[in-house]
Amino acid sequence: MFYRIAADGLVSFHLLFILFVLFGGLLVLKWRRLIWLHLPAATWGVAVEVFHLECPLTRWENLFRQAAGQGGYGEGFIEHYLIPLIYPAGLTPTIQLGLGALVVLLNLMVYLRLFKTRRPKTAL
Repeated sequence: MFYRIAADGLVSFHLLFILFVLFGGLLVLKWRRLIWLHLPAATWGVAVEVFHLECPLTRWENLFRQAAGQGGYGEGFIEHYLIPLIYPAGLTPTIQLGLGALVVLLNLMVYLRLFKTRRPKTAL
């Protein structure tokens, strides 16, 4: 029972992490110190998508599911839980690059705004 709860909790954490990668820059606009958490998280999120890396959270979830007597799954978290909802045909490398580009674009817009509002204006 513990391993099943751990796997389910890890799925929830994984989803929150993905949302933080995508939209954490908006939180940084309000709480500037979050930049030290968000920049590494966003960098990792982009790297996973662009370089097709395996996320360790997916591996741990599968290990917990197997320890609980459940079947794991071969694909990643996004492919298993989110892509069937958004892209029923499956995840392709092109879609992964698009997701990585989306993360970069969203966060680039937020950080450009952050640095633009933070820079002191010089008097003419």
